[in-house]
Amino acid sequence: MPTNFRLITIPVSHYSEKARWALDYLQIPYQEMAHMPPFHRNATKKHGGTSVPVLVTDTGVATDSTDILRYLDRLYPEKLYPIDPKIQLLSTELETLFNSTLGVHTRRWGYSYIITPKLLYPKWTLGVPFWEKLLFPIIFPKVGKIVRSNFDITDTSATESCREIEIVFDRVDGLLADGRKYLLGDRFSAIDITFAALAAPILQPPEHHIKPTPLDVLPTQMQTDIRKAQATPAGKFALRLYQEHRYPVDRI
Repeated sequence: MPTNFRLITIPVSHYSEKARWALDYLQIPYQEMAHMPPFHRNATKKHGGTSVPVLVTDTGVATDSTDILRYLDRLYPEKLYPIDPKIQLLSTELETLFNSTLGVHTRRWGYSYIITPKLLYPKWTLGVPFWEKLLFPIIFPKVGKIVRSNFDITDTSATESCREIEIVFDRVDGLLADGRKYLLGDRFSAIDITFAALAAPILQPPEHHIKPTPLDVLPTQMQTDIRKAQATPAGKFALRLYQEHRYPVDRI
């Protein structure tokens, strides 16, 4: 069994939260090595990754959130992913949808509203080295422009991405309509973790690693989007998952 688990993250990254949640759920002690943009690049590149999260152990490296969950599932068979071939088809479909659509658009939606020093400072700097915090006001103007460019932040990006999020939520609403407890049936799985973690930016669960910003501090339309998402069956489901299954373990 591997030892010395280290998770390289950007604190606010919901893909990092996905990996963090899986480690906590499996009760694996680990050290979180948090960095703010752009300093995460050197940390991940050192281990062959291109972005966060990256999981490093004494026996190997996993270089994105899904690779991390799959790696952990090999260590703890049947804990995260289903073994029934019929369920595996739905599992793969949903995992792809959440990773490539939901996660992409909740990030774009969120940055469309909060790409300001005041709102981003606590989310980018939680747990990072002290010297990175000191450099935040110096690097933010340049890094902020990079974020806007990389994630295609425009005057209409929040609205565009909110529509894409609603489509994914509608898919989840449809699955939950038959009364199932979890997305794949009766067992909590990596797919539930993936959905709830990647939906978190637009749901603001109180149990999240990063304390949610009070709604009244956020832009008015952002508040409206959050309340609307929270009121959907999919939103209520994800918030329940945070309440019932998001329990951190002691970290190194």
